[in-house]
Amino acid sequence: APRGRAAAMAAPLKRCLVRRRDGRQQHGVAASCLRELRDKASGILAIDKAREPITLVLAEDGTIVDDEDYFLCLPSNTKFVALAKNEKWSSKSLDSGTAWLSESMDEVDSAAEKWKQLARRLKDDLSNIILMSEEDLQVLIDVPRSDLAEELAQSQTKIQVLQDTLQQVLDRREEERQSRQLLELYLEALKNEDSILSKVAASETVPRKEMDVVDTGTSSTGTSAKTSLSDQILAALKEKCAPELCLDSQDLELVLKEDTEALASALRWDKQKAEALQQACDQELSKRLQQVQTLHSLRSTSKGKKTLPWGDWLSSKRKK
Repeated sequence: APRGRAAAMAAPLKRCLVRRRDGRQQHGVAASCLRELRDKASGILAIDKAREPITLVLAEDGTIVDDEDYFLCLPSNTKFVALAKNEKWSSKSLDSGTAWLSESMDEVDSAAEKWKQLARRLKDDLSNIILMSEEDLQVLIDVPRSDLAEELAQSQTKIQVLQDTLQQVLDRREEERQSRQLLELYLEALKNEDSILSKVAASETVPRKEMDVVDTGTSSTGTSAKTSLSDQILAALKEKCAPELCLDSQDLELVLKEDTEALASALRWDKQKAEALQQACDQELSKRLQQVQTLHSLRSTSKGKKTLPWGDWLSSKRKK
């Protein structure tokens, strides 16, 4: 017995993973013997003193571990389940334990496989950046720089530039979404305002002469600031939600070149509303032109090449 205790005291710390029977969160514990592991597990898992002593079983198959020598023979990072007093290991517990192990491994494998597949797509053609979903972009951004550099056979400096570019694409999409939502809310408010004003106008009885004066004023304003936009464009601007997304690039250019006061008069909006609309059209047109320019650049540099055109493409990104 004394020799056994001395051996236990001399034993190095063993890394172990512990969790409760019905829990999914595991904790790392370092212990030199089984008794130390029990004590630390009770504290970390917050097991009430009244429910001690705990029993440690292997998470893989439910084997009870109560022998010091057997514990010392187990490999590092062995997974244990702590059973409190009167708790029993059942087939349900066994299933949950094995499911916990397999699920965690599956998640790691699938995550690793996913980013590698995405990396291969970039290796084939950099223009795939534009075609990727936001989720895919985030996956590549989160990959450790050294791992992605090894997979693509490039330096970590170039990988950093690549991940910065992916982040820019992701940020731009988020800004676009927020701008679109704000514009939709703004246009909805305008519709509600127009509806209220029309109801108020219908409920009022205005003398004919006064109506004539108002009509004359309106027509004179329209004459002094006449718009050159077609009726089709004006209808889209006034009736569509987020109209800049419905017009083609040529129509967007026409809206931007239009005098703001003339546009406001044609739409029967105030100048501030017309300016907001032109700003939204400007943002959409700039985004489209930038995407086209980027797509052409990426396709021209990667055309006919099996590897990434890192030199030219990354240097152009730095200039930008």
